[in-house]
Amino acid sequence: MVDLARDFQSQMAFLDDWPDQRATTRAWEDFLTYKDAQRSQISGVRREILESWSRCLDSGIDAHSQLAPLDTNHDLEEARRRNAELRSAAEGPFAKIGPLLTESGALMMLTDAAGIVLDQVGDMRTREAASSVHLVNGGHWDEAVIGTNAIGTALRTGRPTIVHASEHFCQGIKVWTCAAAPIRDPVDGVMVGLVDLSGSPSIFRPHNVAMVAAVAHRIETSLAERYQARRAHLLEAFFDSGVTPAQDDAVLILDQMGRTMYLRGGVKASDLAQGRQLISLSNAMSDHDIAQAMPSHLQPSRIQRLVREGEFAGAALIIPSRRNSRPAPALAPQKSAPLVIPARPGVAADALTMIGDDPAFLKAIDLARRAASAGASVLIQGETGVGKELFTRLVHAGGKSRSAGPFIALNCGAISSELFGSELFGHVPGAFTGAAREGKAGKLEQADGGVLCLDEIGEMPLEMQPYLLRVLEQRAVYRIGCSRRRSVDVQIVAMTNRDLGQEVELGRFRRDLYFRIGAVVINVPPLRERRGDIPLLAEH
Repeated sequence: MVDLARDFQSQMAFLDDWPDQRATTRAWEDFLTYKDAQRSQISGVRREILESWSRCLDSGIDAHSQLAPLDTNHDLEEARRRNAELRSAAEGPFAKIGPLLTESGALMMLTDAAGIVLDQVGDMRTREAASSVHLVNGGHWDEAVIGTNAIGTALRTGRPTIVHASEHFCQGIKVWTCAAAPIRDPVDGVMVGLVDLSGSPSIFRPHNVAMVAAVAHRIETSLAERYQARRAHLLEAFFDSGVTPAQDDAVLILDQMGRTMYLRGGVKASDLAQGRQLISLSNAMSDHDIAQAMPSHLQPSRIQRLVREGEFAGAALIIPSRRNSRPAPALAPQKSAPLVIPARPGVAADALTMIGDDPAFLKAIDLARRAASAGASVLIQGETGVGKELFTRLVHAGGKSRSAGPFIALNCGAISSELFGSELFGHVPGAFTGAAREGKAGKLEQADGGVLCLDEIGEMPLEMQPYLLRVLEQRAVYRIGCSRRRSVDVQIVAMTNRDLGQEVELGRFRRDLYFRIGAVVINVPPLRERRGDIPLLAEH
């Protein structure tokens, strides 16, 4: 280990121009002598480094410290438990980059928001040297305890940071170079951890910071995907709970930590921003405790605990309007009597009828009704011929505000990839060869105020999917060839006979779009799984 440290020191001359290492060392010594930037010879020292040195001096950091503090195994395990989701999101990116760092002289580390190293991958020989300064799991690298370093300084500034060799404040870590980038919560932007690349000065490249920023961004993307999945699961759990609020009541869904996942209704408050923690929630709290923790203007008339796979996942709160002082009773699912869906105006059909007593079929109908009431995006899955189209009509007819709006259908499998964008987003005159002379509104615009049914969504060209995702996020569409923003209010109902989750795993469908369109997933059972309904259908 001593020999490795000597090797590191011998490489200090590898790069003398970022910045001049000897000049930086002289500036550091001068700074410690005068303890005043104005009186020290600090020319050539980067501003962010000088600002960090000043903070270290004000905090009383010992510039001659040789190593960082190290948490106990118990404290490390507790930190890992608290950051289980962050570690899980980093697992994939770290698994891919770890083998690339073998024999590289570099380590890549994941830290929490306090600068505690949670996990690391990379060169084993470098890991042995890193243990001499506690640059290992459990090492605490906050700037306030070990001075200027990429982890601690990035935590303090909130920006990607590179600290090279003599720029470190503490003497014992000046034989290292490091680059770190923050990882932020994709919803509220709060810093939840960092990615760091550390090693001997020989690994130093200015673009190291770009590499860690790219890894941090991939982890943020994974966190965003997990957030969307958690939100979809909570909505499913709420719809499955059987709670049916009054039309004017607000519905507020919190996750297991008390963060706002979903809000429907007229309640307006800055503390209800999506992803923001409203209260500190836990499964140990009674309904009374939850109500007591809520702000006075958000007192619920009903609290429904949400459970997923046998574990507490959050809570749905019904906030009554001024006109409704009592919670609405849950509606029992219909049985036996055929469900008649009125045909749309202008359609030559008497009615659309859904018949069945099978529990799975009735549950799917009930879920479609609630999704219609909530205005949530719906993904309807089922084999060809099970009647998915009837469920899309039910969602349209069941929406109080959308039933009078248009119902527009688009078969994603019947349009060539070249024309798909024009059909979905529309185009302006002359946007491309063959474009309509007067331009054309796309299906999204045509469905404004109503429902857009995307049949065979699994056939949507992969290159078009990011554009649809952008429309759903921004609630606006841009016609091809035009920069004008056109606001749209559309409920998406998608249908597929594929296993879309498997398509995501195979890379044939975007994961983020899958979670966006599948806020509510309705699985329509085939008739062979509800044989008791065959006599009813035959009689009808």
